[in-house]
Amino acid sequence: MDQIISSQDYYTDGATPYGGDSTATNDLNNLDFLVGLSICQDYDYSSEIPDECLALIFQLLSSGDRKRCSLVCRRWLAVEGQSRHRLALNAAAEVSAHLPNIFTRFESITKLTIRCDRKSVSINDDALTLISLRCRNLTRFKIRGCSEISEQGMHNLANNCESLRKFSCGSCSFGAEGMNALLNNCSSLEELSVKRLRGIKDSFAAEPIGLGTAASALKSIVLEELYNGQCFGPLIIGSKNLKTLKILRCFGDWDRLLETISGSKNCLMEIHLERLQVSDLGLMAVAKCPDLEIFHLVKTPDCSNTGICAIAENCMFLRKLHIDGWRTNRIGDEGLTAIAKNSVNLVEFVLIGVNPSSTSLMAIASNCQKLERLALCRCETIGDPEISCIAAKCMALKKLWIKGCRVTDSGLEAFVFGCPNLVNLKVKKCRGVTSKVADRLRSKRVSLVVNLDADEIEPEVMDVSVEENRMNT
Repeated sequence: MDQIISSQDYYTDGATPYGGDSTATNDLNNLDFLVGLSICQDYDYSSEIPDECLALIFQLLSSGDRKRCSLVCRRWLAVEGQSRHRLALNAAAEVSAHLPNIFTRFESITKLTIRCDRKSVSINDDALTLISLRCRNLTRFKIRGCSEISEQGMHNLANNCESLRKFSCGSCSFGAEGMNALLNNCSSLEELSVKRLRGIKDSFAAEPIGLGTAASALKSIVLEELYNGQCFGPLIIGSKNLKTLKILRCFGDWDRLLETISGSKNCLMEIHLERLQVSDLGLMAVAKCPDLEIFHLVKTPDCSNTGICAIAENCMFLRKLHIDGWRTNRIGDEGLTAIAKNSVNLVEFVLIGVNPSSTSLMAIASNCQKLERLALCRCETIGDPEISCIAAKCMALKKLWIKGCRVTDSGLEAFVFGCPNLVNLKVKKCRGVTSKVADRLRSKRVSLVVNLDADEIEPEVMDVSVEENRMNT
């Protein structure tokens, strides 16, 4: 054990605390006696901590602290390994030889991530099979960049890890057969995320992704950057308990699939559509999801006010709405007015690349009284009058983000007294805003957190000018 420093070592020249009081001196002498006794005993008090308690302590530590603690002694190394439930592995091929030792130490893993760099050769089916045999209690599995894993490896994984609840794959080479094996064997699967799955052939000849036994348990499906994501259509349609659907940057026409989904009974509560070939027909289909609460529409140039109006008028429980109009000007006052009129439960509203007028913005500020979070980004028509309207009308607003709008210090001055519940104000890339208004807001509203990029830019300018003066002298 490390040497324990005597209480006298804290004071120089033999001085004692409390001005030399005799009682204090006696206390210190007693303390020195106890310290000396503990040194003589040289006893490791941590050995009395049961393994179960030590494991609980490790669970409260960060990953780095756990690693450092595991090096203290063999017992701590063993307990740390047995109590670790989450692990991330480099999935390069050369790791395969070390897998038996790794999973001998970490025998209680339930959440595993394996990731291989693009420039490296990944582990193969045999290695994945070994992992699945040693980690039969896996509930979450994430696999990235493992191009050497084929349908057979996925079959073995599905057979050995039937308790999987969350599965995520990206940049892998297996196809529909491997995905169907997973869905057929993992009946408890609740979340499925698929990104850049290369093994599925073109959408016309591809084997469809069927329901499997997992369809009744699935609650979330995320499809990202797929050339043939329509192959998942039967699974999406057949998953009657599906609550979250995210289709992001996938190729092909999605209107027809969305219409099919809405044609059957569903309980979808969250839908994200990003950079898709989807039109107002698709949005009208989304509008037939009566339980919809969260909707993100990002950079879909074929969508217009018509589709937004349909969603606003039919999805009465909408709480969070994100619209990125991509500056196409196809979504404007008509759609925003419909939102203001019908979406009275709106708590979070994000507008990007959309140009609302004062009329539609005032309608939203007046009617959406539950609005707590508002973001206005790259909206060319948003200026000081609109910001003043928000400050006057949005009484429940807690967080406001303004980026790339024609706002000045004069507009932000309205928040000195406006929006009484505002706790966070973030302003970026608004040229008319300076640090002066930030200082004024901070002085008047101590509880308000103000983040301005003007605070970051101006000191840099000052540093440059100071440096130039030094060079001139």
